[in-house]
Amino acid sequence: MNKAFWKEAVVYQIYPRSFMDSNGDGIGDLRGIISRLDYLQKLGVDVVWLSPVYKSPNDDNGYDISDYEDIMDEFGTLKDWEELLAGLHDRGIKLMMDLVINHSSDEHAWFAESRSSKDNPYRDYYIWRPAQPDGRLPNNWSSIFSGPAWELDETTGEYYLHLFSRKQPDLNWENPRLREALYKMISFWLDKGVDGLRMDVINLISKTPGLPSAGEEELDWGGQYFMNGPHVHDYLQEMNEQVLSKYDIMTVGETPGATVDDAILYTGEDRKELQMVFQFEHMDVDSGPGGKWDVVPWTLINLRSILHKWQSGLAEQGWNSLYLNNHDQPRMVSRFGNDGQYRVISAKMLATLLHTLKGTPYIYQGEEIGMTNVKFSVLEDYQDIETHNMYREKVTEGGADHETILNAIHVKGRDNARTPMQWNASANAGFTEGTPWLKLNPNYNEINVEQALADPESIFYYYQQLIKLRKENPIMVYGKYELLLPEHEYLYAYTRSLDNEKWLVLLNFSDTPQRVDLPAELETVSRLIISNYEESSSEIEMLRPYEARVYSC
Repeated sequence: MNKAFWKEAVVYQIYPRSFMDSNGDGIGDLRGIISRLDYLQKLGVDVVWLSPVYKSPNDDNGYDISDYEDIMDEFGTLKDWEELLAGLHDRGIKLMMDLVINHSSDEHAWFAESRSSKDNPYRDYYIWRPAQPDGRLPNNWSSIFSGPAWELDETTGEYYLHLFSRKQPDLNWENPRLREALYKMISFWLDKGVDGLRMDVINLISKTPGLPSAGEEELDWGGQYFMNGPHVHDYLQEMNEQVLSKYDIMTVGETPGATVDDAILYTGEDRKELQMVFQFEHMDVDSGPGGKWDVVPWTLINLRSILHKWQSGLAEQGWNSLYLNNHDQPRMVSRFGNDGQYRVISAKMLATLLHTLKGTPYIYQGEEIGMTNVKFSVLEDYQDIETHNMYREKVTEGGADHETILNAIHVKGRDNARTPMQWNASANAGFTEGTPWLKLNPNYNEINVEQALADPESIFYYYQQLIKLRKENPIMVYGKYELLLPEHEYLYAYTRSLDNEKWLVLLNFSDTPQRVDLPAELETVSRLIISNYEESSSEIEMLRPYEARVYSC
């Protein structure tokens, strides 16, 4: 497999609205990020992935873009962005921007033109359909954010498709003029020096011709007609040929619903599409038949089998992205670890997993200090549109139990990841001198950056150590992965091997000690490389609660 900087990199995701506020308006901004660049350099990351900072009315926190070539007023100016880019590059850190091109805002100039008349030149930049002869919607697809995926526009009396919010109309990728305009916009940013692109729901850009209805229900999930659609690979190969291949950048596509076989098509080096994808199979490990909000207990057996499938499936072709949380997912220590007694230990264990599997690790802001989920007691404290749409559909209109749904929000809501970054124990955790746009997690007095930097045994320094190990040991990047103890209920064990070197990784996913029974050839190890307990024995027989150990064999 070819070597590449994006395989060796460690990526840090910033959600700008919640990272650092510089002007006291309660909203994180670009100058706030600039003020914290030394912190990112100290951590040792190679790439910053910046969630959208483009002009937007903020219906979906910046993922509804009204001008692709300008910066949201709340975040600053293009000059601020250029200073941020220069500051990152001065510190040897690359910048990856979010690319949201499945849909735009309904306040984008293209959509204003498109909706103005049926014969407007921009009409086919979006997906318009009349009602069915009996007056029903064009089809029965449901929006990912609840409700129907169609909105009637009074001006022309037709419906436009929106797979997300009604203020996020889907772009019509079948239109070559639209594609050409998007490629021109992408070149605008790459010419400015952007080093990578994270492509939002990129596998939704091709819809099945005719947009057929799904099943017989009045509203039904139509994912089979818009996920991994018939022309998605044609479009990505065209984008690669016309734009991406002309720059030395990293690309990762967000691909909900993608299988291992899909991922090989998206990321195979001979395919000339993307370099890696974000897949979500492991993010559904605690979802019941009712979907995301139908919360069920997860097991290591299930989680491990999914991760193993992807490690094995992309072993020789394609590349994995490694993550357990992001701006759309709950905090990983609350979901997969223990955010009580073993918060620090289990956060370090999960970090060990992410940085010793094969692929590119992604750190989400606050993960490196062990930030946790938040439990707001009233619905009004939550800001996320997905949460409020779901609550209205299930409780207000559907009669579901308030407490049951509120508990699901506590566990799975996207605002878990979006509470402001906890910098210190001062008012508002040092995030802002104003009123924060989203309430803080009350535990910021104990969990914050200042505390982490003052404690040599903190989660932060453990991440720093893992990143340093990755830079110094190619085996962590390119080594072959092999699973051990595939039936164990609580231990995730595997080896990484490269040339004549072999590492053994042992992870206890439980709050009780676990006996380790390894194959005879692995019972003798030469040295302990890293562990999340201060005192670690060279004996492998037993792992303590949430213990992680990595040995050289």
